Amino acid sequence: MTLSPANALPDTPCYLNGDYSTLRHAKISVLDRGFIFGDGVYEVVPAYAGKLFRFDQHMARLDRSLAELRITNPLTQGQWHDIAIKLIADYAASTGSETEQGNQLIYIQVSRGVAMRDHSMLPGLTPTVFIMVNPMKLPSHQQRAEGVACVSAGDFRWEKAHIKSTSLLGAVFSRQISVDAGALETVMFRGDYLSEAAASNVWLVRQGKVMGPPKDQLVLEGIRYGLIEEICRVAGIGFELRRISRAEVLAADELLLTSATKEVLPITLLDGQPVGNGRPGPVYAKLYAAYQMAKQGT
Repeated sequence: MTLSPANALPDTPCYLNGDYSTLRHAKISVLDRGFIFGDGVYEVVPAYAGKLFRFDQHMARLDRSLAELRITNPLTQGQWHDIAIKLIADYAASTGSETEQGNQLIYIQVSRGVAMRDHSMLPGLTPTVFIMVNPMKLPSHQQRAEGVACVSAGDFRWEKAHIKSTSLLGAVFSRQISVDAGALETVMFRGDYLSEAAASNVWLVRQGKVMGPPKDQLVLEGIRYGLIEEICRVAGIGFELRRISRAEVLAADELLLTSATKEVLPITLLDGQPVGNGRPGPVYAKLYAAYQMAKQGT
């Protein structure tokens, strides 16, 4: 494999520690704890036509993750918002699309800061703040029409999955399992119970009810947790969070993935076996339609 040269990086706008720059020119210290330890957290906020989606919920989760790491949030919610909006505008200008921002992902990362290597949570450091914007690639029409294939695996990651940590080697390993199998995602189980996928939350539909794992330290509470619950309430669809066994997953009428980039996406093949009748189901169709309305603010 040939590694891409540094000048092959997109020269798109970013923000680093108070300065606006581009990806080719932004630099951090080699002693940054985010680089040395993965000692930091991140958020990914979708933006549709230049408008941030469920921004307050993303900021609340950022606060929760930072609190777990004992890092004081270095910016106010208003400052985060203003930087994100400026980067969206700068990105549109840099790509020659000032009148059409398109769909974008705002990546936010906060590390503990720069210090000599020490495993303890050193107090008094100045956090490193990095934000960039990338185009969002949504699932294809074919994936939505036919569903996607996934594989299953044991969840071998740590037991603080509720923190959106930059220490993502476990997610890299689990995602590679699906890559090697030619599948889209890896659905994981802790023992006999469903947890989540490598980079998505997983939902089960049985007899018209949507079910997902409980919000605890074993699962990252995706922003779509709240959104799916809201949609189900408005649409009169049953909704429940509880421990879900492997047997229930295998007997599901529908299985769904949710994330910022997948939105809501049907799994129609798991470990080579069809889910339900092997086609995207009616609950998926309702959730997806309602999700599109939510993006439009309706």
